[in-house]
Amino acid sequence: MSSSRSDGTRIEQDGASAASDPLRPADHVDSVRSRDDEINQPRLGLVGWLRWGWRQLTSMRVALVLLLILAIAAIPGSIFPQRMADPNGVIQYRTDNPDLFPILDDLSMFDVYSSPWFSAIYLLLFVSLIGCIIPRIKHHLKALRAQPPRTPVRLARLEDHRETTREGSDADAEAAVDAAQKQLKALGYRVARYDTAAGRGRGATWSVSAERGYWRETGNLLFHISLVGVLVTVGIGGSFAYTGQKVVIEGKSFVNTLLDYNSINRGRFVADDALQPYALTLDSFDITYEDFGTPGAGQAGNFKANLTVREPDGSTRKGDVEVNHPLDVGGDKVYLLGNGYAPTITVRNAEGVQVLSQPVEFLPQDSNMSSLGVVKIPDGMPKQLGLIGFFYPTAVKLDTGAFASAHGAVAIPLLTLDVYQGDLGIDGGRPVSVYQLDTEDMTKLNGRGTDVESIQLQPGETADLPNGLGTVTFENEAPAGATDFTQSVKRYVSLQIHHDASAVWVLVFALLALGGLGLALFVPRRRMWVKATASDDTIHLEYAGLARGEDPTLAAAVDDLVRGHERLLDAAATRRPVKEA
Repeated sequence: MSSSRSDGTRIEQDGASAASDPLRPADHVDSVRSRDDEINQPRLGLVGWLRWGWRQLTSMRVALVLLLILAIAAIPGSIFPQRMADPNGVIQYRTDNPDLFPILDDLSMFDVYSSPWFSAIYLLLFVSLIGCIIPRIKHHLKALRAQPPRTPVRLARLEDHRETTREGSDADAEAAVDAAQKQLKALGYRVARYDTAAGRGRGATWSVSAERGYWRETGNLLFHISLVGVLVTVGIGGSFAYTGQKVVIEGKSFVNTLLDYNSINRGRFVADDALQPYALTLDSFDITYEDFGTPGAGQAGNFKANLTVREPDGSTRKGDVEVNHPLDVGGDKVYLLGNGYAPTITVRNAEGVQVLSQPVEFLPQDSNMSSLGVVKIPDGMPKQLGLIGFFYPTAVKLDTGAFASAHGAVAIPLLTLDVYQGDLGIDGGRPVSVYQLDTEDMTKLNGRGTDVESIQLQPGETADLPNGLGTVTFENEAPAGATDFTQSVKRYVSLQIHHDASAVWVLVFALLALGGLGLALFVPRRRMWVKATASDDTIHLEYAGLARGEDPTLAAAVDDLVRGHERLLDAAATRRPVKEA
């Protein structure tokens, strides 16, 4: 123990001598500090922490992280249907996933781009970019007004350095630098002369300092400013934009009013009277199908909706809408989203009174246009009536006894109907989809699971409803004199009307951002120097270059400068008059 204590004493003595050494600072790593001698760090306080948070938020690193987070946050918008773009898809998702839907809806998965969390990321990115850009703009403007830096005394220390010698006097050395100055200026450099007189054992030197590549930082700033412009334009423009959906049947019209839309999502600043008063009438819908026996038989193509457009000023014109070729009307763009068949169905009660007669939109279920539709009759019957129907454009009977469609075009049309009686669920005030029938409080009167077969109709045929409730007719819409069923069923189109005046500005800022990014990536930032020293009728020329960042072409640029300068000097020498002896 004595030896151990002796070692400990020696260590303490060494530490004491180290602490008392006048050549060693008190805070040296080997110095001994008492336990009470602790480092006191200043407390930031509220203002200090706010300043620290602002500096972190406005750093380019955080801006890039926020941009990445925004891109990740936008992914759910492409996975789940959005109410603004596809309200019917949201309804269908709720039907298919009744347990998962409320959870996702609480997380705003169906309103991603207007959700609080997405808006928070959006605003933080906006503030971060503004905080990054303003100081950099000030610094860049200051750098643009500044002169190129002075020529280094020892150019030979630079990696890209070249030297040459020529015969000549002090006047020739000055003329050589004058030529280099003009050469660099012609190459797009900003130049400044830094000549020094002889003195203190040194000879006179003539030099030119040149710098270029400020377009690189200008492009960088342009990219970020344009990104801010896109964010601002999208944010403000979305408040004045609206998107609506409308199903239009052949021969029917759509008037651009809020009441005539099937569904519409509008920005917070879109007033009730902001919509342009135009109207669209669907004259016909053209579509082609590959014939039987050809590759891709039954495949559809060449969709075109032929419209009559009544402009806001009352004039009319013809127009058409195709896939990816919208129609411009009154500042709005009309897109073609989908199409289908709308069989005309007439229902009469037991007294022969017509209670319904209209085309009903059936939703396609497969590529051969087997379609599902719902008819709801709330009044005119002893109890509310609902019909679930399947429409087959070219009907074929399978071995199982079920029907299917062999082709998308109307050739052998067949309509089957199952009848339900009871409560349609439309009197409670809650929204109900017109394409779905809630049969929970209804009784099935025919079809599978009952003793009565489903109703089967071709165009022009009428059948009795179960229990003597009346009759149902599948109307034939073919013109008089038609010999087949090809025109017996009307078609409908699903149109999307979109208004966004900011789209042009988004495009402008996006193009500016691409241009700025190109400048930032491909414009090199570099400095060049040419220095001449004359002694004993000899001119010593030095050339050097320095890049800011990686510049693999810098060495070649310095070599080109040397060769070009030599050509200028040689040309000047040949033009110089020869002195007579």
